[in-house]
Amino acid sequence: MPSTPVYIVTGGAGFIGANLVAALVKREPDAHVVVIDDLRKGSYANIVEAFARAGLPAFTGSVTPQSVADLDWDQAIEALEPKAVFHLGAITDTLEFDEQVMLRANTEPWVEILSACITSETPLVYASSGATYGSPPQGEQRVPFPVEAAGSPNNVYGFSKWLMDAEVFRLFREREEAGTALPHVVGLRYFNVFGPGEARKGKMASMAYHLTQQMLRGDRPRIFKHGEHARDQVFVDDVVACTLAAAGLGSKPDPTPGVYNAGSGQTTTFNQIVESINAALGTDLEPDYIDMPEAMVPTYQHYTCADISATTKALGWTPAHDPCEATRAYAALLRDEAAKSAPLRA
Repeated sequence: MPSTPVYIVTGGAGFIGANLVAALVKREPDAHVVVIDDLRKGSYANIVEAFARAGLPAFTGSVTPQSVADLDWDQAIEALEPKAVFHLGAITDTLEFDEQVMLRANTEPWVEILSACITSETPLVYASSGATYGSPPQGEQRVPFPVEAAGSPNNVYGFSKWLMDAEVFRLFREREEAGTALPHVVGLRYFNVFGPGEARKGKMASMAYHLTQQMLRGDRPRIFKHGEHARDQVFVDDVVACTLAAAGLGSKPDPTPGVYNAGSGQTTTFNQIVESINAALGTDLEPDYIDMPEAMVPTYQHYTCADISATTKALGWTPAHDPCEATRAYAALLRDEAAKSAPLRA
C-alpha cells in the first residue's frame, strides 16, 4: 500500500467533482487526489477555485486529461492502489438528445470501472441521478420518491444512469444468491444540486444560479407559470458530504452498499427560490411567468423529492443545509463576486 493515501475522482474538474476533490484534501491534507477528466465541460479553474473557497493551499494532486473510457482501469487501480474511487465523470446535459453519444459516454466504461474496483476490493462511489425517476406516481401524489420508484426516466441522460444502477442491482442479486458479501459499491442519485463552482456549467447550471444572474442585472426572474413547480434542491456541500459518507469517510465507517438518494429530502418551489434571492439581494423583483413549451410538458419533472430515510440509515448522513437558507447565502455570494469583478468589466 502506498504511504500517501490516494483517491481517484473522475469528473474531478467539474462542479461537484472539484468541490469533492477539495473536501478530500481538507479531510486528509496528505492525500494525493488523481483527477480523471476529459475537460470537455470541466476546467482546471474549478479545482483552483474550490481549493481557494475551502481555504486550502494550492492543489498538488494530478490530472489525467482523458476520457474514463480510454483508461485501463485494472492497470490504473493496480498502480495507484486508491483508498476509494469516486466516479462522477459523465455527460450530464439533459438536453443532449444524441442517444448514441450519451450511452457510449456514460454506460460503456461503467462495467470495466465496476469490475476493476470489485476485483481489487476498492470502495467505489458513483454518481447516479434523480433523473432516473422520470415522472413516477409519487410526483402526482407530491410525496418523496423511494429508491424503488425509479426506472422510467424522461430522457436519455436519466436512462444512462438507470442502466448503471441496473448493472449494480444485477451484481448484487448474483452475490446474494451465491451467499457472498456485497462489494463496497454505492450509487448516489443526485437531485438538483446548486452552489459555488457551477458557473461554468452554462445552461445546465442551477435555477438558483441563473435566476440570481437575471436579478443582479435588474431583470425580472423568468420562471414557468405559476412558479409552483417543486424540486428537491440540495446544496453542493451536502452532496459532497453524502459522497464522502458513501465511501466510509463520514460518521459511519461501514456504509451499506446500495443505491441511494442524495437530496435535501424536501421540496422548494420556483417561487420560493425567487423569494430567497430577493431576500439576499435586497430586491423586490416579481417573477415574469412564462408558458412552458408544449413539447416539454409530458417529459418535464414537475415535482421531485428525495426520500432520504434509507440514505441516512445506510450511510449515516443527513443534509445540513435548508435549501432556502442555502439559496439566500449562495445568492449573496454571487452578488459579492459580481461586485468584485465589476471594475474589471468597466
